[in-house]
Amino acid sequence: MKRFRLLGMMMAVALLLPLAWGQSQIALIVDTTQSPLKILHVREAIPVQPGPLTLYYPKWIPGDHAPSGPIANLTGLKFEVNGKVVPWRRDLLDVYTFHVDVPAGATELDAEYDYLEPDGVSATDKLLVLEWNEVTLYRADVPAQQQIFAAKLILPEGWRYGTALPVKSHTGNEVTFTPVSLNRLVDSPVDEGQYYRMIDLTPPGEPIHHEIDMVADSAAALNMSPAVQQDLTNLVKQAGLLFGTRHYRDYHFLLALSDHVAHFGLEHHESNDSRLPERTLLEPSAGFVVGSLLPHEYVHSWNGKFRRPADLTTPYYEQPEETDLLWGYEGLTEYLGPMLAARSGLWTPEQYREFLASIAEELGPGRPGRTWRPLLDTAVGEPGLGFGRGGWLSWRRGTDYYDEGDLMWLEVATIIHDTTHGQKSIDDFCHLFHGGPNQGPQLKTYTFDQLVATLNQVAPYDWATFFHQHLNSTSPEPPMGGIENAGWKPVLNNEPVRLPGRRGGFGDAYSIGLQVVPDGMIFDSIVGSPAYEAGVTSGMKLVGVNGRVFTPEGLEDAIEAAQHNSAPIALLLVDDDYYRTASVDYHGGERYPHLVREEGKPDYLDELIAAKQ
Repeated sequence: MKRFRLLGMMMAVALLLPLAWGQSQIALIVDTTQSPLKILHVREAIPVQPGPLTLYYPKWIPGDHAPSGPIANLTGLKFEVNGKVVPWRRDLLDVYTFHVDVPAGATELDAEYDYLEPDGVSATDKLLVLEWNEVTLYRADVPAQQQIFAAKLILPEGWRYGTALPVKSHTGNEVTFTPVSLNRLVDSPVDEGQYYRMIDLTPPGEPIHHEIDMVADSAAALNMSPAVQQDLTNLVKQAGLLFGTRHYRDYHFLLALSDHVAHFGLEHHESNDSRLPERTLLEPSAGFVVGSLLPHEYVHSWNGKFRRPADLTTPYYEQPEETDLLWGYEGLTEYLGPMLAARSGLWTPEQYREFLASIAEELGPGRPGRTWRPLLDTAVGEPGLGFGRGGWLSWRRGTDYYDEGDLMWLEVATIIHDTTHGQKSIDDFCHLFHGGPNQGPQLKTYTFDQLVATLNQVAPYDWATFFHQHLNSTSPEPPMGGIENAGWKPVLNNEPVRLPGRRGGFGDAYSIGLQVVPDGMIFDSIVGSPAYEAGVTSGMKLVGVNGRVFTPEGLEDAIEAAQHNSAPIALLLVDDDYYRTASVDYHGGERYPHLVREEGKPDYLDELIAAKQ
């Protein structure tokens, strides 16, 4: 395997700026030339003094809200001083912590290790999403924001990259970044790949630069349509109007397009790490799919990065976060993101309404988990969700502080409008709460009381009681006040949902009570539903319907046909190594969620999602 040159090359990237703690900055080199083989080579030069030294590998990753740092992928760890190996030992109580006894006379500790890119997460043969927390060790005796890293990146030949991290120089396949704090480094991922495209998304007259940096597993996948480009430019404009200011030097939408990486989004202050299937931009549904992810992560630049709950703000990545305010961090973002998707044109008004209807029904009285577990606990319990994968969400609940948070903040928006007789809106709250001068990336924390106080400045109301009632409720009914206040109501009928990609299996949840993925795996069987009562549970695989091999369309056909006869729907399932049959006695046909207008009430919902000028 290719290794690094001598330490002199490492320290060439450092400016040796003094830190508050009297040491030079940490030099970091990450060699990604073997990322197609799923391995990264890392070297660090850490200023030290003789004696005991503790180093951390980041554990609580911002935006993950859990101790998810991938420590198991750190391999080949070795420390040296002046070319001589220095032993290390892992902490007995925390596997993310390492102890080293620095020998007399040492001023610098050299660390060398590899990071393994697990399949299906961040690397393919043609691209890599580099998250700096995965390739960094840092000192335990200095707050993260006070440790300065001089980072250097070595790319595979011919690859290009996108990042919000300021670049000092770029020669050949080596990129040297301007030294930054560890917080800033971790907050600035890099998308790199053989197939790369940058598109300027800066609206006319906007002084701050915005762009999207895309990498993909093929050149064709980068062909974003002019319509989607224009809608993303509109997104930048509408976000500026919503918040009234920006809190970054420039902004990079980082988008990886591959069928071989994990699909999710992770927020950062001046960028977002978003990942979607390879052909997303080539499909007719491109605008809707992009609008389902990028606006949410973009809103986080204001709500989550600039304004962040104090309990989610820690001086070290090893310190546990308190997640009780995730309904503000994520719930408000989940409300504002789709609203901006509609205001920008990525979503149509009809798609926005169908989206609201779907989450209203998914949280509805047919989901019994809400009768024992209040919304607040879905936030408090977030760090433990990694131990409970595999369905059963209707009973145990999951990250409902996202979707139910959306409904709750929609109700906040309608209360602001109603109590001020239309003189104020949720936009006024965003201006006040997320406003202030643009001084680049900075953090302004808040508490529950400060959030309530800001709402009262916009529209006097008993906001504390409002939130406490919603957050601690164990009512079987989800909060529908926002939808109803805005002049609409949710219904279930047999008209298919008009959201891209939501047809197959979508109506099954509201009829027989199954959430089935296309290969037949049952993600959830809603407790108390006809399918559950027939003995079907999460984790089984559906292989046959009424004597035929399972297909999503075949299941829908069977549900429709059952309306016209008294015979139950016959399901053939695989449960571990055993076949099992189930007879589902249901004859109500497919049912889909929609919103319909309430006569006599003004339509405030469409007003909320109308583009601003």
